[in-house]
Amino acid sequence: MSTSIENTVRVVPLRAKFRSLTRERGHALPGRGEELHLRADGLRMARSHSLPIPDGLGADQLPFPAALSAVEQSALLLLPTDLLSIVLAQLDKCELASLAATCRLLWFDTPGLPPHPMAVPQRPMGAVEMELRRRATARGMRLIASLPEGGLCWVSYLLKRIYGDTLIQETPLAVADHLSLVADAEGGLGSWGLDNSQEAGPLLLGRAEGVDTNPDFSRFLSLPMPMPSMQGRRIVSVATGYWHCLALSREGEVYSWGEGLYGSLGHAHIGERAVPSRVESLSRIELIAAGPSSTSAAVDEDGRLFTWGRAVEFAKPSGLGYALDAQTESQLTPRKVDALLQDRVVGVSMGSGFTLALTNAGAVFSFGSSAHGSLGHGSLEPELLPRRIEALALTGRRFVAVAAGWFHGLALTGDGELYSWGDALANGLGECKHTPLQKPAFIGQRVKLVCAAHRSSCAVTEEGELYTWGGGACGQLGHGDLEAVVMPERVEGLSGFSVVAAAICRTHTLVADENGVVYAFGARTGTGLGDPCEEYVKPVVNPTQIPTLRVRTSTSAGVLPFDRRAARYARSLA
Repeated sequence: MSTSIENTVRVVPLRAKFRSLTRERGHALPGRGEELHLRADGLRMARSHSLPIPDGLGADQLPFPAALSAVEQSALLLLPTDLLSIVLAQLDKCELASLAATCRLLWFDTPGLPPHPMAVPQRPMGAVEMELRRRATARGMRLIASLPEGGLCWVSYLLKRIYGDTLIQETPLAVADHLSLVADAEGGLGSWGLDNSQEAGPLLLGRAEGVDTNPDFSRFLSLPMPMPSMQGRRIVSVATGYWHCLALSREGEVYSWGEGLYGSLGHAHIGERAVPSRVESLSRIELIAAGPSSTSAAVDEDGRLFTWGRAVEFAKPSGLGYALDAQTESQLTPRKVDALLQDRVVGVSMGSGFTLALTNAGAVFSFGSSAHGSLGHGSLEPELLPRRIEALALTGRRFVAVAAGWFHGLALTGDGELYSWGDALANGLGECKHTPLQKPAFIGQRVKLVCAAHRSSCAVTEEGELYTWGGGACGQLGHGDLEAVVMPERVEGLSGFSVVAAAICRTHTLVADENGVVYAFGARTGTGLGDPCEEYVKPVVNPTQIPTLRVRTSTSAGVLPFDRRAARYARSLA
């Protein structure tokens, strides 16, 4: 099904499916002609059931068209409750999510349904929520007793909990060597750690002043600090390469700062920016990525992939996905990857000289250099243009997430199966593989989140357990020591917590639980746990909470009804 919230013509498949399902069971929704005359009656009917429609809001004033008209939504509520449950059970996850994001009449207090177990005073449970709870129970999920801190409603939480593996994910945490970035719970942009930029002044921390300049740790922030220049903007995602950083606002605007080598900042010139500056040529962006080879990427609401930065590294393509003339080594502004215009890109990750792209059809493409077999095509040959990874296609699986380390790749299926390839230490397979193989360590478990770094990786299971593997010289694996781990091992220090966000690099790791609480481990410079000058040789080898810091995670944030995020959410499942 293809459901677009901004195009009423394309909601016909969902409307037709509802009509067919109800007609088969002896009921009928109003026809289109009736709808034109009964729209006002439909709103009055909804209000008569005490459904949450703001006063003065007519159907034509909704910020975007609903998947079902107001009168159709109201007519659904007049169906017998057992029939309504049967109809909702027939919808696939894309249809149900689109309906939930646009049909407010089914979100709360559906008349005739059982009382909500958590509501005080008691009220009926929404039809969509009841169906989602049924699906969660059928999948063996353990549901929490109360909404996480910051959660808006149970429908939002349950959709994210059940189908989070298919959503366009926000990334509130990002790390590079000794550097950390965060989009906090209020949408503020913060940073801490060591600024390793080669220029005279601090650049990667995104602030022109307020940085420690002691001789041992010049340009250092020991604790998370907000960026003054970004106050008033709501940041939802962050990304960092080795020499530059990106941030994405709730409005779909991209900001960049850092050294700007090879045009990686996207400002039409090669030059540094000490504070975040908007990339003017980009708008309506949903995803961002930054690579250690001074490359950057963004995906807009239409699923178009843009890349910019370094075009050639060591005489090989560095993962931009298009050709430049022989004398040009930099793409200074964002440029569409034309080879993927026929596909809707829903995921992107950048490694050392290569890029992984994921489409809404579940196909994984790779392009750039192929050191250690990082492209997954069975050889070390580079690929200038995006090429589908055939070994993944042959599995018959639909992939829903990708992650690129420096020389390895990870790909996650909708069933929670994890495949990896490339560098032997980081791929979790125990040996270098030029084509993807399923990780045996996770057979029998469902993985919902993956991250990759220099020579380290992590994965989060559906139960919220964190596994790490790869190099551990700085304690970044969180296993209580500095040892490397070839196969994935669970981080015992987070037992009892449900991890929903993570970022890993070769010096440290950040994770957040479903309440947005952030934990860190690894080299003390990047953990945000205080001044490391006295104990720099003693990394934090076990997960430790960063006091007072909270982030807006995908499960705690939920869907904001009737705003731009809700439309993006429904489109991401279409």
